Amino acid sequence: MNCDFYSLQLQQLAAAGNLRTIPAGTPEGVCDLSSNDYLGLAEEPGLADAFLAATDITAALLTSSASRLLAPRQTAYEALEQTLARMYGRPALLFNSGYHANVGVVQALADRRTLILADRLVHASIIDGIRLSGAVFERFRHNDVVHLEQLIARRRADFDRLLVIVESVYSMDGDTAPLDALVELRDRTPGMMLYVDEAHAVGVCGPQGLGLTAALEHPEKADIVVGTLGKALASAGAYVICTEVLRSYLINRSRSLIFSTALPPLQALWSKYILETMAGMDDRREHLRRLGSQLARFTGCSHHGHIQPLVTGSSESALALSRRLLDIGYKVLPIRTPTVPPGTERLRFSLSAALSCEAIQGLERAGELC
Repeated sequence: MNCDFYSLQLQQLAAAGNLRTIPAGTPEGVCDLSSNDYLGLAEEPGLADAFLAATDITAALLTSSASRLLAPRQTAYEALEQTLARMYGRPALLFNSGYHANVGVVQALADRRTLILADRLVHASIIDGIRLSGAVFERFRHNDVVHLEQLIARRRADFDRLLVIVESVYSMDGDTAPLDALVELRDRTPGMMLYVDEAHAVGVCGPQGLGLTAALEHPEKADIVVGTLGKALASAGAYVICTEVLRSYLINRSRSLIFSTALPPLQALWSKYILETMAGMDDRREHLRRLGSQLARFTGCSHHGHIQPLVTGSSESALALSRRLLDIGYKVLPIRTPTVPPGTERLRFSLSAALSCEAIQGLERAGELC
């Protein structure tokens, strides 16, 4: 097999400072500011011990052995979905990951007679789902509802359906979508469906950590809500909150659900346990907000959330700053093209409630050395 083409592509990525590699684990004693473990639950030994003590683990729980539609053991999945439905007040459907959820849901809901209007900064998984759907789509300027309205006025009449897609908390900038304005737009736009990806809000934002859509006066006006279990909730998988009709439709049309081996039942049981535990962790959420306010003094970020960027403007400068911070005890990985547009390369600071205020104060002092 001739790999010259691929070798050349790798060389070009390396020359541009954009070659990705799998990083080593976090060295002992280094403060990790790149994890999505927002509530600090991933390494909380008491939680895992309590779960294991209360769970009768058998070999049957370690694999599903089939896709969800064929799996012989459904009890754990149903228990998790029922818990989600009780907390959100709407039906829930489990997926293997946030990527599986976004690709599978968008692909299922949209077709060539659907117009999709997506915020310019939505997740790559959403864009991949749009491409698989074959739908016509345009991106509106980030958080610009006026631009979105202009696109709707110009294009809506040519299509049977309209799907508007946003994130509640954006993964690279950490800012939030204008959900109230989007709901108001939905109310006066016939046929508009609002899709909100809450991957970086679940656990951290909203009542009981259920995300920003849960804080809306009418949460059901976010027609599709996608939440992840693999970030703040320290598990794996994702879920969709929707109507019973849409849930049934997704079971019949979402290819990533139909044709993927399901998560191990044990994973679903852990997710249920951690979800119920997380709901009462308002103290951690408040501590995380305090850390965000501290961090903003270092990053200069206009918002004080748990995700904050420090834009350096080039891959080389992002890599250099990341190395300097690691030398003084802080792991902050660089984010480069194509994850972010050229010229917006950055360090992405991602906070955990497991961090102390002293650790962030140390970062502020370290900034003088960088």
